Amino acid sequence: MFIEFLWVLLLGSLLGLELIGKVPPTLHTPLMSGANAISGITVLAALTLIIKAGDNPVLLLLGTVSLGFALFNVIGGFLVTDRMLAMFSRKPARKENR
Repeated sequence: MFIEFLWVLLLGSLLGLELIGKVPPTLHTPLMSGANAISGITVLAALTLIIKAGDNPVLLLLGTVSLGFALFNVIGGFLVTDRMLAMFSRKPARKENR
């Protein structure tokens, strides 16, 4: 069963690397919102793995590391998206002192 988890991790990593490598830089930031949704699913999967790990320390460690990376990705994605949206917002008009 542990070998199956490693295969899923390996294939998911290779697929992610292949997909991100083909995204042009101009589209990378707008696609961050979609990546946040995917990372949210990863958070749920990591929590499920931690709950189901029981007394297996390897699965517990793997779930904890994946939860940390997924949370890092979600928080970073929201910060980048917020900064991008702030760039497009209108600034309030200045009041002139006369």
